[in-house]
Amino acid sequence: MDVSYWELKNWFTNVDYTIVGSGIVGLHAALRLRERFPESKILVLERGILPEGASTKNAGFACFGSLSEIIADLRNYREEEVIQLIQKRWNGLNLLRKRLGDAIIDFKPYGGYEVFLKDDETTYAECLQKLPFINEMLKPLFRTDVFAKEVDRFDFQGIHEYLIFNPFEGQIDTGNMMQALMREAVANNILILNRQNVTEFHDSGNGVQINTNDFTFTSKKLLFATNGFADKLTHGAVQPARAQVLITEPIPNLDIKGTFHIDGGYYYFRNIEDRILLGGGRNLDFEGEATSEFGLTEKIQNRLEQLLSEVILPETEYKIAHRWSGIMGLGSHKKPIVEPLSQNVYCGVRLGGMGVAIGSLVGQELADLV
Repeated sequence: MDVSYWELKNWFTNVDYTIVGSGIVGLHAALRLRERFPESKILVLERGILPEGASTKNAGFACFGSLSEIIADLRNYREEEVIQLIQKRWNGLNLLRKRLGDAIIDFKPYGGYEVFLKDDETTYAECLQKLPFINEMLKPLFRTDVFAKEVDRFDFQGIHEYLIFNPFEGQIDTGNMMQALMREAVANNILILNRQNVTEFHDSGNGVQINTNDFTFTSKKLLFATNGFADKLTHGAVQPARAQVLITEPIPNLDIKGTFHIDGGYYYFRNIEDRILLGGGRNLDFEGEATSEFGLTEKIQNRLEQLLSEVILPETEYKIAHRWSGIMGLGSHKKPIVEPLSQNVYCGVRLGGMGVAIGSLVGQELADLV
C-alpha cells in the first residue's frame, strides 16, 4: 500500500496495543485497555468488512447452557469446572448488559425453553430425572431454581409433553449490540481498520513487528481475538465450527416468544419481532462443518426447514427470507484460552459457541493479561 506520511504518523507510529479481531472479544479488550491506559494508542485490525466469525452472525441468545448441555458437560468435566463455566457465562452476560444497557441491545427477558423431540426419549427422561440435582448444584449461584417443567403452550408438534423452562435466559439484538460496541470504541479513540489480514508477526522482545496484506508496522503489544480462526495460532487447540442459520418473513400473529433449544443445543430457534430465526444442524456433518469457510449445505438447510414445518410451525404458512452462516471456535475443552503466546503477544479465543455470554469477559481477561 502506498502509505502517506500522515497515515504513518496517525495510524502506524507509536502503537501501544494492536488487537486482531473487532468482534465481541476484541472490542471489549480494546475498551478495557482504554480504561487501564487512557493515553495509549490502540489499533484494531479486522479482516472483514464487519467482524468476521460469529459476532455479527450469531442467533442473539443470552444463555449459559440448556439442561441437557449441562448434564452432558458433567460427563466430561468435574462438577466444580461446570459450575465455573456457567458462572463465567453468567458474569459475562451481566457485564455485556451493564456496559451497553438493556435498551441498546434490545434485551428481552422472555426466558429459555428446551424442547425434546418424540424420538429422543433417553435425553428427555434423563433431564427430568436430573433436573432437581442440577437446580441444587446451581442454587449457590442463582439463589433459586433455574430449571422447571412446563407443559408446551406453543402448539409444537412431535415433541414430549414437557418443556424445560429457564427464566434467566433472554434474547438480544446482535446487530444493535455490535453497532453499540463499535460506537463506544470510536468514542474512546480506538482506531479500527477493516480488510486487514495479519499474515505474519514477530515478537522481538521489545515489541512486535506485524505484517498485514497491505503494510508492516510495530506495536508494543499484540492481542489476538480471532476465535474460530485461531487454529494455527493455538496449534490446533481451537477448531473452527460452522453454524448455518435461516430466518423467515414476518408471520402474522406469531405467538412464540423466547429462546428454544432442541437436541442438546445442536438446534436453536427464537422469535425476532414476528419472525422465526432457526439455526444449527452441525451434528449432521461434524467433519464437513469443521471449516472456517462460510457457506450453506443442502443437507442441513433441508433439516432446518423440516423442523420448521413439522415441529415449530406445523400449521402455519411461512416463507424463508434469508440464510447465512457463522464460524465458531470450539475445542477439546469448553474453557476459553486466555493466555500469553510470547512476551508481548496474547490471545483470547475458544469461546465454545457461547460468544454472546462469555465474549465480554474473555475480552476483559485478555486485556488484563497485559
